[in-house]
Amino acid sequence: MIRAGVGFSTARNPRSAASEATAAALAQAGISRATGALCFATTAYGAAYPMILRAVASEAGTREVAGCSSVGVIAGETEIESGHALAVLVFGGEEIHATRFFVPTLRGRAAGVAADVATKVRPKLGKSNLLILCADTYNFEAEATLKSLGQELPGVTIAGGGASEDGSIGETFVFCGDTISSNAVSGMLLSGDFDLTVANTIACGLIGTAHRVTAARDNIVIELDGRPAYEVFAEAAGPLAEDLRRALGYVFVAIPVYENAATIERGQFVVRNIVGASEEHGVIAVAFQPQVGDTLGFVLRDAERSRQDLKATLDDVNDRLHEPPAFGLYFNCVSRGAGLYNIPGHDSAYIRRALGPVPIAGFFTGFEIGPLAEQTSLLQYSGVLALISAKKS
Repeated sequence: MIRAGVGFSTARNPRSAASEATAAALAQAGISRATGALCFATTAYGAAYPMILRAVASEAGTREVAGCSSVGVIAGETEIESGHALAVLVFGGEEIHATRFFVPTLRGRAAGVAADVATKVRPKLGKSNLLILCADTYNFEAEATLKSLGQELPGVTIAGGGASEDGSIGETFVFCGDTISSNAVSGMLLSGDFDLTVANTIACGLIGTAHRVTAARDNIVIELDGRPAYEVFAEAAGPLAEDLRRALGYVFVAIPVYENAATIERGQFVVRNIVGASEEHGVIAVAFQPQVGDTLGFVLRDAERSRQDLKATLDDVNDRLHEPPAFGLYFNCVSRGAGLYNIPGHDSAYIRRALGPVPIAGFFTGFEIGPLAEQTSLLQYSGVLALISAKKS
């Protein structure tokens, strides 16, 4: 039987916080010793991260501890987006095994990072597998690394996110055992014999119809449908276009996952930022390199659109579940918290209402990683939910 629990603490003393959160997680799980533990801690704890991880490992009775720094943490229905906060998830049971991993030096070696991760976890793969990735947001070459990981570990589900921080230090950190590092990726392979359900939700909805790129250079979109790209962007943005800085915080580009797609459908596109726009030159600059003939659209980040997509995603998850989840992980974009909804704990409350009192832990991410349209993708403005359930008897 898989048993799991989650705990959190806002104590300023790092050792006390770690012990308190881990003890609460063990108590909820009903176990005295864990197979593995995941820990997410806010930037406020800073230099105390090694102490926190040693305390978690000691309290949980396991060496298999991983996690990362974050601007905010998630524990059950509680979302804490500032100050001192840490969340701990523990789990155990004969059906599930944990293998932590750590790979340093990310820049310029995406294929090498993927190969190193695969080498560490491949011997531990089971009938069911979830590879949880925690990456340094500022150094992880996400798209290239994820593509290589898919080739190295075909059929393995990957979920996770980029570590985040509050802007005070300009670095993010990943945890493995009591190792703390930037410019690295860490995480944990959950393997064994269990059911895995993974889904993602997005805070953006499509504005208007899809467009065809008819002229582009590097990361500059010059024309869409034969018209100046800025003109098409301004039409999509509406009144927001009057304040370009504000518009670029709410309006983004949607790219279909499938090649040669003529339309953009829910659950089949990724979002990328517009990094600049010029009415004078009629162009927009985007955070990728579009090609002539590509399809793209514009999306709006909006609380109501986000809420509706989350509800639809959770309805789909409930339809797919065969057994109640034993525990889960939620990797939630930093843009999806109280700043979007104007209330704290929004997504966690919806998840609790849909799934019941499932122990779920997570953190607010710099980017998200999850399956989308049958492939692992770099996601933005998304929430990725991964649920572990016992096999249906």
